[in-house]
Amino acid sequence: MRGILTANRRPRMRHWLYRLPHMLITFYVLSGIQLALGVWSLWKGIQWLAMARRHAKSQPPMFAPRVALICPCKGIEPGLESNLSALTSQNYPAYEVFFVTASSDDPSYPTLKRVAERSKTKVHIVVAGAPQNCGEKVNNLRAAVEQLPPEFDVIVFADSDGRPGRQWLARLVAPLADAQIGATTAFRWMLPEKGGAWSALAAAWDSSIVTMLGDHARNFCWGGGTAIRHSTFNEIGVRNYWRGALSDDWALTHALRAAGKPIEFVPECLVPTLRDFDFASLLNFTTRQITITRVYDSAVWRAGAIAHLFYVATLLLGFASIAAATITGDQWISVALLMFLIILLAAIKGLVRWFAAMELLPAWKAELVRFAWAWSFLAPFTSFVYAINFAASAFNRRIRWRGITYELVSSSQTRIISRA
Repeated sequence: MRGILTANRRPRMRHWLYRLPHMLITFYVLSGIQLALGVWSLWKGIQWLAMARRHAKSQPPMFAPRVALICPCKGIEPGLESNLSALTSQNYPAYEVFFVTASSDDPSYPTLKRVAERSKTKVHIVVAGAPQNCGEKVNNLRAAVEQLPPEFDVIVFADSDGRPGRQWLARLVAPLADAQIGATTAFRWMLPEKGGAWSALAAAWDSSIVTMLGDHARNFCWGGGTAIRHSTFNEIGVRNYWRGALSDDWALTHALRAAGKPIEFVPECLVPTLRDFDFASLLNFTTRQITITRVYDSAVWRAGAIAHLFYVATLLLGFASIAAATITGDQWISVALLMFLIILLAAIKGLVRWFAAMELLPAWKAELVRFAWAWSFLAPFTSFVYAINFAASAFNRRIRWRGITYELVSSSQTRIISRA
């Protein structure tokens, strides 16, 4: 009897499936995958928040070797003087600051002089000269490192657009007390300076990268906050990896990985970065990051492209299904509900990141609260920006960075197309 009922039910089920539009079936399959990925991603985000809280409450080991803090500079940007002053005002007993620029004619040079004159910490200003077939930032860093006296035990790299707290340097250097660690690294937390939708979207877009770092072996260096022993830097031949490179941090990452040296992420060293964007600068910044990733880590680029493009495809298919159902008079509530759940999971993940930033950057709580909507309501829509970035980077290896147009031939070959 059971077999007869089953046999009778199968033709009806097949008939019902065949009546469903293929678009709707595809949407249900994709939305199921997206919901599973969304739950998994949210769980990983909660684990990341727990890790951030542990680090925020931890006491770093007492380790204070002599440090050379190197910061390349180019042009004038909002808050530059405050950012550089933050680097010269670290609560650290033994360090000197090296500001590096390509030319004494660079617009940032007068600011460097003013900060150096006021600083209680010893400040050096290095003029590196124009780059030849490499990134200007890489050229600046190489010039500074080549001038370092051997008595500096640790080299720390920083960016001119970040504004770290006074304990940042001590916490970034402290884990190097373990000689097995190759380098420590942090990441930026972007904050809109004046506000605006595009600036908020950029902040939400960028925050998704920080959770890629953590207590695991897949970390990468970030040039705005990396510390490495001077001896390790020389031992693994970083300057050779920088030769012909555009990206200083990815080249450093390659050198550490090739030598089997682990990179430790220090979340309590998150660096507030105040920047504003319009639509054009948002696309330029985000596409540049993804293009560099494509050249320096194609596996990460492919994984990111698949994840974000499938997310966008699922939502677009959902909107198309609702539109088609509205025209034909069919029910679309289930489609809308699935789309809402997918978007909700992404928004909650963005909110979890925001909670972590609140723990790690207590001095910036007012700004974080002011723009809380950026990391929650806008988080589900950053994948649309990523989709544009991945599509653009798939067909073009040219980027424009601080007035210079580069072509990324490979990870070790950069061609300068034009200068500002």
